Amino acid sequence: MISSSFEGRRTGRGALFVGASAVSAVVLPLAAWALPQLSVAADGGFCSATASAQHVACRAEGRDDFFVAKANCTNVADAAERDACLQEALAARAEGARSCGEQLRARRALCEQVGEARYDPDLDPADFDSDYTNLTHPNPFVPLTIGNRWEYDEDGDPVRIEILDSTKSIEGVTCIVVRDTVFANGSVHEDTDDWFAQAKNGDVWYFGEEVKDYETFPGDLPQAPELVSIDGSFKAGRDGAKPGIRFPASPIVGQVYRQEFSPGNAEDAAEILTTTYAFGSNPELDQLVPQDLAELLCSDDCVVTKEGTPIEPDVIEIKYHAPGIGTFFEVNTTTGTKVQLVDCNFDPRCAALPVP
Repeated sequence: MISSSFEGRRTGRGALFVGASAVSAVVLPLAAWALPQLSVAADGGFCSATASAQHVACRAEGRDDFFVAKANCTNVADAAERDACLQEALAARAEGARSCGEQLRARRALCEQVGEARYDPDLDPADFDSDYTNLTHPNPFVPLTIGNRWEYDEDGDPVRIEILDSTKSIEGVTCIVVRDTVFANGSVHEDTDDWFAQAKNGDVWYFGEEVKDYETFPGDLPQAPELVSIDGSFKAGRDGAKPGIRFPASPIVGQVYRQEFSPGNAEDAAEILTTTYAFGSNPELDQLVPQDLAELLCSDDCVVTKEGTPIEPDVIEIKYHAPGIGTFFEVNTTTGTKVQLVDCNFDPRCAALPVP
């Protein structure tokens, strides 16, 4: 959910906690697609053609947004305010065009990582479990046992993730519902239902999410969170969306894979950085994670991933995953936002988790 532990967060908060040079040392070598360069190759296949089509759509959306803003500005009575409104709309259009270009370069670079073939996973419902009380090959890095609960601290705000006793059939595949709730200033900020499917070979697939973002506005009486966005919501089989891999059964260092596919809406991808992490084994990764936390959960068996989306090419998340626990720490290397596991209810190590 930078992200919940199950799926990347769409926003980040907090100040940088390491210097820019230190961040660059960790981030830049990891994968070209996260910080795309101008030298990325031009179109050459289905993936690149998809990226080009999305670029056209992005520019068209920017144009439409500009004319909507212009319509609003036209109805501002004060001449000075009207002119300022128009100037702001023009600036937003220019920034949107720049962003579209960055997204295009990021998508093309991702194509170099995943290949130029069409993204069209051929999934058979018979290859997936339907009884989540008796899984064929549970993935230790995404424990989908009903009732499992994780509590995280996201720079002082709580995040709760729990596996519900609820399923949803999507494209014939039985998915378990994972509730992901983010709080800010004591109120619900994001409430999401994620739909995960356990393949019998151990892969965990991500079939979509229903996102609800809330905001509380000063001056409102009563003060109550309002639904302001469902951006990022997608469901495999609806509007061309397709499932992705949440976590592979046998991760391989250097492996890059799509976690979701809903062009222009949900395009997260991940890269496996290491499958044998323990604190002290990698100085660059050591500098991001709390030592006591990593030493508690990792014994040369933790997986570390780098995750991001071409929609926000400058946002990079490094995530740490322990067998039997799942995701226990993540950091947004752009903003410095940290998400740390502080409690869980299904493993003896949960009681020993350190306080951030």
